[in-house]
Amino acid sequence: MNVKADSDLVKDCISGNKQAFETLIERYKKQVFNVALRIINDYDDAGEITQTTFIKAFEKLHTFDRTRKFFSWLYRIATNESINYLKSRKNIESLDANLVSSDHNPEQRFAGSEQDESVQQAIMRLNPEHRVVIVLCHFNNLSYKEIGTILDLPTRTVKSRLFSARRNLRELLDQE
Repeated sequence: MNVKADSDLVKDCISGNKQAFETLIERYKKQVFNVALRIINDYDDAGEITQTTFIKAFEKLHTFDRTRKFFSWLYRIATNESINYLKSRKNIESLDANLVSSDHNPEQRFAGSEQDESVQQAIMRLNPEHRVVIVLCHFNNLSYKEIGTILDLPTRTVKSRLFSARRNLRELLDQE
């Protein structure tokens, strides 16, 4: 099976092939959803952010630099949409441990350990800048360089922010 490169799919989409963009959506929808869910901790809102991310990507596809990775460009949109959502939320609700990984599957929902729930709750108490680098590094396994590309930050800033985020996370966990 011949799998088309992202840059070729983008080129095809710009030329009018809508199926090419559907292929990109299928390729990245889970990753976009997961990054949104980890940042905002709400299953339904993560779905909306995922849709908004792909809509914005489609609308701005002509601005994409095909010499770069589509994946990083898309993650940047998803991350920005998630951060914007957090900033626009006026009332921050207290976190319910049952919402941490709302997969609508009881077996999956209760499979996580108490420690996992504590870590997730602590991550949600981090400020958005720290939460984003933790999610991108530890849950999406991205390199410092990839995180820097997504967030438009120098690699040294990513390292520094990640160091601070880990320190803050450790402090939050020690308080429990």
